Amino acid sequence: MPGLSVLTGVGEAIEIWRGGVNTWECDEMGHMNVRFYVTRAMEGLVGLAAALGLPHAFTQEAGSTLIVGEQHIRFLREAHAGAALHMTGGVIEMTENGARLLQLLWHSDSGALAATFQTVVTHATPAEGRPFAWSERTLARADALRVAVPDQAAARSVSLTPVAPQAGLARADELGLARIAQGAVSPADCDVFGRMRAEQFIGRVSDGIPRLVRGFRDAVVNAVPDQPKRVGGAVLEYRLIHLDWPRAGDRLEVRSGLVDVDARTKRLVHWMVDPDTGKAWGTSEAIAITLDLDARKIVPITDVARDALMKQATPGLSL
Repeated sequence: MPGLSVLTGVGEAIEIWRGGVNTWECDEMGHMNVRFYVTRAMEGLVGLAAALGLPHAFTQEAGSTLIVGEQHIRFLREAHAGAALHMTGGVIEMTENGARLLQLLWHSDSGALAATFQTVVTHATPAEGRPFAWSERTLARADALRVAVPDQAAARSVSLTPVAPQAGLARADELGLARIAQGAVSPADCDVFGRMRAEQFIGRVSDGIPRLVRGFRDAVVNAVPDQPKRVGGAVLEYRLIHLDWPRAGDRLEVRSGLVDVDARTKRLVHWMVDPDTGKAWGTSEAIAITLDLDARKIVPITDVARDALMKQATPGLSL
């Protein structure tokens, strides 16, 4: 992130959220669905904003707010119904009008990390989303909240380097990307400023992913000698980039494809596009696994399965 402010010292993350997992937040895999991880991260962002001196940043009366531009997520340990969770957070780095923030979601009983987030935000006017500089007060608070990125929260299988996104409807059609979801943004999907809430992107991908990966899973399972009885999937790592924010009534499509395969994981790319204008609402990259639902273990990808899967990959597909 260019133009970093100088932050002195490194401290400990502070608690910014606490709660648990509801049964209705768990999906057919038996664990909390990815959209609710992002929902927790957004609630935690409200707490972190308050610690930065912006307690009303997400209210209708806000003088400024934080707009999420990007999230990097690592899913480390499953969270099941009834699990107690809490989140801590801090500041990784600051720019004149932006920041990279750290959010760590913990299993409260065991002290194990459930997931980690690096969330990139812009300090902006609430209605127009126009970036403007942090106050000296907020910069001072950010200095006191500085944290280092632990190894478990660092990018592992995706790159966090800046990219020039290629996403768009015309390019999706050109590449033959599968339409895995389509619909419209409802008022309930939006925040108090009228922008679609961040968890809607990953949630729409989650809703549509069976359309894309059912055949991939069959290829993986059919190539192993001891075939699991029940098979599903999970994501280990995600990078989401928000390019624009749809509002209530705007239509959307999610177009997706397979990029690459290794001995354990599949690399998938998802674009959320506006089917009316052709522009991209957002782009994302996911590192996914095939999961033995009884053993709760990764089903390995054999060379035979990899060859079969790579025949279905989309050359040239990226963020």
